[in-house]
Amino acid sequence: MKITAIRSFPVWVGTRNQLVVKVETDEGIYGWGESGLSGREKAVVGAVEHYAEFLVGRDPMNIGALWQEMYRSQYFEGGRVLTAAISAIDIALYDVKGKALGVPVYELLGGKQRDRVPTFATTRAPPGEEMVEQARALVEAGWNCMRLSPAGHQNQDVYEPREHIAASAKWCTKTREALGEDVVLGIDYHHRLTVAEAASFCNKMPKGTLDFVEEPIRDESPEAYEALRRMTDIPFAIGEEFASKWQFAPYLERGITQFSRLDICNVGGFTEAMKVAGWSEVHYVDLMPHNPLGPVCTAASVHFSAAVPNFSWLECRATPTELYYLKFDDEELFPGLLKIENAHYTVPDKPGLGIEVNEEKLTREAFRFWEAPHLRRRDGSYTNW
Repeated sequence: MKITAIRSFPVWVGTRNQLVVKVETDEGIYGWGESGLSGREKAVVGAVEHYAEFLVGRDPMNIGALWQEMYRSQYFEGGRVLTAAISAIDIALYDVKGKALGVPVYELLGGKQRDRVPTFATTRAPPGEEMVEQARALVEAGWNCMRLSPAGHQNQDVYEPREHIAASAKWCTKTREALGEDVVLGIDYHHRLTVAEAASFCNKMPKGTLDFVEEPIRDESPEAYEALRRMTDIPFAIGEEFASKWQFAPYLERGITQFSRLDICNVGGFTEAMKVAGWSEVHYVDLMPHNPLGPVCTAASVHFSAAVPNFSWLECRATPTELYYLKFDDEELFPGLLKIENAHYTVPDKPGLGIEVNEEKLTREAFRFWEAPHLRRRDGSYTNW
């Protein structure tokens, strides 16, 4: 079997662009993958084109060797653009191999360790009574793990963390009081805080209010996270931006993170994700995969989550509180897409990923340039989105 083509489809689906990649072979077997790096899909398309130049004509079954060749075939190896492209191709190669052998992808990863993959949900309302009501509704719908959104995140122009920290802490406390102690409760700060701001937020809540804080600060400096680690005992969930096992290394080796927020469409696909999973297991760190993209990413994440022992919850955006994300779940566009049942995904048993893409309909969709909000402080300076 030989690879005959690698094709990229950057298209607008629902409320954002998705970049799905198709690997075709001379035996008529093909595979689908998906790339992360949302908002910079065109850059990833360029990287995929570079890799296709030497991958066409190669054996798609040699996934590990092809991963190494893609990663090491340039002087400037690594980086989020390149590994986002490698991720999509790697996932598609696993889909090809699973179909060729007639087995689900999880069988290629050592077999499944669970039949159902538990998920966590997200409230969309800003801190206040509506947020508490959304949290209650999620519990009634079957979720026992969820994350909240901080105050101020809905503003698309100005963001001043200090103006919202107290309100966020207050309503996190009220939500915990409303839900009781049995629900796992966290908050996603989308790396918008400084160390001092994150410490202030954590210290404004009674002990035991939150079970995790996700991405409170940017990840470039493990030392900054270590400083924050000394100021709070709330577990951290970090890693959705990491593009390799090397980026995960200091966070695992130094005991900085307690949950690995690995994104299979950014970290390097199944090949790299399994290495991070094993490294995390050594340090008693559970996986809490990032999964905000489309149905191909969800299918890949479910296979990965089924195959690893150290797993907690998979992110799910198709929940009662995020109905607008259901626009991604177009069954005509993505036949066989996985659906939530009682806050779990059932692990599919079809060969490969178990999901297809309606290519004819996909080619009718257009790419739209989209920019995340360029947030500014009140003094005019730029800050993180």
